[in-house]
Parts: sequence; C-alpha cells; structure tokens
Amino acid sequence: MTDLISSVAEHLKSRGAQKLPSAKAELFMIRDFLPAETCAELVALIDRDNRPSTIADDQGIAYFRTSKTCDLDPRDALAQAIDARIADALGIDPRLGEPIQGQKYDVGDEFRDHTDTFEPTGFDYLAHCGETGQRSWTAMIYLNEPAAGGATRFRRLDKIIPPERGKLVAWANIDRSGRPNEATLHCGMKVRKGAKYVITKWYRERPWPERG
Repeated sequence: MTDLISSVAEHLKSRGAQKLPSAKAELFMIRDFLPAETCAELVALIDRDNRPSTIADDQGIAYFRTSKTCDLDPRDALAQAIDARIADALGIDPRLGEPIQGQKYDVGDEFRDHTDTFEPTGFDYLAHCGETGQRSWTAMIYLNEPAAGGATRFRRLDKIIPPERGKLVAWANIDRSGRPNEATLHCGMKVRKGAKYVITKWYRERPWPERG
C-alpha cells in the first residue's frame, strides 16, 4: 500500500499540486483544475438528476448528511473526460475508481465529521470492501462558490479549505500500512447563503468492477 500512497503523492507534486503542510496526512490542492464551462455543465447535470444523499450506514441520516446526490453515468462523454483528467492528475490507475458522484448543498445543508473509509470492524465491511479494498484516495472538485459557507474542514489537521470554482482537493484516506487514517476526518460545513456543488471521485486499493 506504500506504493499507492507514495506514488500518487509524488505524482501530484510533479504536476505542481500544492501540498497542504501536515505530517499527519497527504492533502493536496490544484486551483483552476476544471474550466468554468465544464463546471457549469456539471452543475446543470446535478440539478437535473439529484436525489437525497445517503451514507453506508443510514441511521441518523437526517442530521448527519443533508444534501442531494447524483451519480454520473460512466458511459457519458463528459464523465469519461473528467475521469481521465482526474486519473491523469493523480497518476493513478483509472480502473481503481468508483463512478463520479455529484453533490448539491442548499442553505443549511452540511455533511458532518466523517472519514471516507469503511470501518474494518463494521458489519458491512466485507460488502463494501471485500472485492475492491478500502478507499485509498479521494478527489473532490468544487464546481461553484456559494455566497457564504460550504468550506471543507479537516478538524484534526487544522485546515479549512474554502470552495473555489474548479479547485481540486485530493487526499489519501489510508496510511502507508493500509490502515484508515483518522487524521483525514473532515466535514462539509453548512452553506449559509446560496448553494454549493461538488463532484467526488473515490479510488480503491483494487479495481472497481465494471457494471453494465
């Protein structure tokens, strides 16, 4: 697992990504990763296809995560282009990627503190990770800038990343031994005015199965 974490981190550095200073986690940022026109296309798609968000364990969903979600069709030309662009930026095998997910947060919506990994002792761990392994990396792209609120906060890293249209944020969810990195605990802070749109791409340790 060291190779997957180290190789992506080194590749991001070679592409000029900004590493946010921390010895606890690999956390990177690339501004203007997507052009405004592409962001606008994705916002329109999310507005058209969204549904209430869920989490792996949906107990308490009403207060834990309040947002809307849509899955980008991996056969769609726009989704394929963005998939390829993200994988190229990270230098990661695109076969490890889950389908891209879009999210919309309206005023008052938030996603409370969580990590993107699955709990190894959880009853549903094998169902989520038995075939593909843990989520190794997350790549998230802001598609717009809400009038107020909506930042991403990494509490244990003492980092708050404000939403900027087109900005990519990427981080390793596991450490070099393959264990979930609890330092990546983060939240989507409440939107205070306007709406926030993002897309998220998760990568696994092993290839994601193709589904027809």
